[in-house]
Amino acid sequence: MNPHSPRQECTAYLAPIGYVEPLRQELGEITAEYDRLLIAPGPAREVAWAANVWRRPRYLELESIGKGAKALRAMQRNWVQYPVAQHRRAALLAAKLPSVSARPLAFGDPAPTAPLGSWCLLDQNSMLASPDCSSPFPHGEARFVEDKLAPPNRAYLKLWEILTLLGQRPDADSLCLDLGASPGGWTWVLQQLGAAVISVDKAELDPAVAALPGVMFRRESAFGLEPKAVGQVDWLFCDIACYPKRLLELLRRWIDSGVCQRFVCTLKFQGSTDHAIARDFAAIEGSRLQHLAHNKHELTWTMV
Repeated sequence: MNPHSPRQECTAYLAPIGYVEPLRQELGEITAEYDRLLIAPGPAREVAWAANVWRRPRYLELESIGKGAKALRAMQRNWVQYPVAQHRRAALLAAKLPSVSARPLAFGDPAPTAPLGSWCLLDQNSMLASPDCSSPFPHGEARFVEDKLAPPNRAYLKLWEILTLLGQRPDADSLCLDLGASPGGWTWVLQQLGAAVISVDKAELDPAVAALPGVMFRRESAFGLEPKAVGQVDWLFCDIACYPKRLLELLRRWIDSGVCQRFVCTLKFQGSTDHAIARDFAAIEGSRLQHLAHNKHELTWTMV
């Protein structure tokens, strides 16, 4: 029996792996739950803890494998299956659909632009499908051809991901400020893009990063740095480990100063998820809060 009416508007939200509970708390009312896929009433909402949002999903009777595939192809070409139930039957249906490339993306290449729908079998005779999903990547999981030699840590993947999703990035004419930069993963990304980077931290940068052309290191606290002491910058980046409330105070100071217009920051939670402070970040005009495939118990806040 289908737990939600096909006539009642609903939205399906796919939680990141390991973070179903923060999404459940953020959504509130849920009418059905399939592993990481949570169904909530009403149109799609702007939520932070969703890897992918299935907008206006459709409940379809599955008379046969062939008819199921035909119904999906009638909506659009590209589909990715989220496994829930009837795995053998689902695999047979998936085999009748065009394959979707799962190759890792080279950083610098744009995110896919072709519409990508998501579907799952709920039981032997029914499926849920949405041709309109929020992420251009299967299940919202952006994957890249990694550089396992040059970066000092894996934090660079978060910055690769958000810059790819934004479709904007610093260039050779940009001056960037990287707060809490050590050991320098984000500074490395920005320098590779050709930007000049002011890296600020009480701890030293990785020597290889510190020696890169265009990197200017300031050994001081990111929280004690005054915007006027730096002057106009094009981008502010911050992947610092601190309490979210303290980060919010820091960002408001920089926003109010007017010395920077573009921000990319990581909001890191200590212990339980603080949804109230997350809402404070999301409420900043012109900004967005989201969980990236390369985030852990943290969210990425952008204002560009």
